[in-house]
Amino acid sequence: MLRKKWKKQHKWTGLIMAFFMLMFCLSGIVLNHRDFFSGMNLSRSLLPEKYHYRNWNNGLLRGAVNYRTAQSADSAVLLYGTGGIWVTDKQGQSPADFNRGLPEPADYRQIKGLAQLPDGSLFAAAQFGLYRHNGKAWQPVTLTQLDGEKLTDLTVKGDTLAVLTRSALYTSLPPYRHFERRVFAAPEGYTGKVSLFRTVWMLHSGEMFGLPGKLMMDAVALVLSFLCITGFLFWLLPHYIRRNARQGVKTPRCKRWVSLILKHHDRTGRYSIAILLFVAFTGWCLRPPLLLAIAQGEIPALPGSSLDSPNAWNDKLRMIRYDDAAHDWLLSTSEGFYRMAELDKVPEKTDNAPDISVMGQNVWEKDREGRWICGSFSGMFVWDRTKGTVTDWFTGKKAPICHGAPFGKEAISGYCAQLDGKPFAVDYDKGTDALHMPETMRYLPMSLWNLCLEIHTGRIYTIFGKGTLLFITFAGLFALWCLWSGFKIRLPHKKK
Repeated sequence: MLRKKWKKQHKWTGLIMAFFMLMFCLSGIVLNHRDFFSGMNLSRSLLPEKYHYRNWNNGLLRGAVNYRTAQSADSAVLLYGTGGIWVTDKQGQSPADFNRGLPEPADYRQIKGLAQLPDGSLFAAAQFGLYRHNGKAWQPVTLTQLDGEKLTDLTVKGDTLAVLTRSALYTSLPPYRHFERRVFAAPEGYTGKVSLFRTVWMLHSGEMFGLPGKLMMDAVALVLSFLCITGFLFWLLPHYIRRNARQGVKTPRCKRWVSLILKHHDRTGRYSIAILLFVAFTGWCLRPPLLLAIAQGEIPALPGSSLDSPNAWNDKLRMIRYDDAAHDWLLSTSEGFYRMAELDKVPEKTDNAPDISVMGQNVWEKDREGRWICGSFSGMFVWDRTKGTVTDWFTGKKAPICHGAPFGKEAISGYCAQLDGKPFAVDYDKGTDALHMPETMRYLPMSLWNLCLEIHTGRIYTIFGKGTLLFITFAGLFALWCLWSGFKIRLPHKKK
């Protein structure tokens, strides 16, 4: 009787989850090999409406910089974000394409920062490379020892150009032909421990052990896909057999197929149950609400793994700025804000700083009063370092402490203060009405990798509305229960 209940639960959880698990597996393989799939785009017109650009949403407008040209005394404004770079006037009229020279794939046009030096040199930091504008087009700039690191930010102090990656800083002086790589000193109290969230993430993808680890997880994805397909066929074929039997048609071949499918489905699930449960559980932990439980945790790095690095800031750096008023450098990291009098000094943890989403910071610049504007998916805040206060940018009230919550009331993806009129923030979902977006941008391409990320996180399933945030929670529960119930009803070993 108990076995019959387990079989029923396994059947229905399996049928419900089969499609979603296949999507998890296929998208996960793509996510594991970004370099291989980076050149593949697709039009947003083929995707649900929430992925269409409208009012500069979906990160299309991350920031803006004033742009001085030799041909005009009046400065133009460059807008940048996930779709590349555009040039417009101070009124924001008719933004025009400014991407000539940048690679065509959408993955290579996700711009993290723009900066123009006093001598007029213009640089752009895309997530996979640094580019310099020669007056006609963008040209790639070689950064030695980059070793596949993603660029995260770009800023200027006087005539010094600073380019930040997730683990180090590159600086250059005129004529900006050579860059010096800097690794920041370990902060006081550094224990060598690493983020629990990052550890779970890298275990889930296999990245913890480099390419061999990724290939192993690809194999797990193929095994899970096999179980989904054979489980569905084991349910479907008996219906086909019975329908033919009612019509007087015998199907002995199908009966043999059912027996063979059950045999291999059972054997594959039996011998892979441990790794399948591990992958399902670690994936379950990477989205809210379980994400909140591990977001701030730290554990020792696994010896010999990708996280076992002598660099205390390995994969932790997000943005960098120089504060002219306080005469120090500020670092935004996955562990909070730090300050340094000079770049070769030991970073010191900064108190009374804004809370930033664990998904990273998107906005960081000063307002007209000299206060820092800090924006992320946790909201937008005004940081007055002189007074030691942090207030909500929208309400002016004291900012709540979120401790890195992924989402706040406003998911801020951009900010612009360079156009005439009031500065405005850009919401990731709603965008902004403060600046007209040309209709030609609506269907700018999306990279296959980013689409697979949306599928893997469950955000693609718009039919669930805001419930999408809890999709992984329920999907994880169903997947774990399906695997466990299948193991409980496994076929008994035959005695020799």
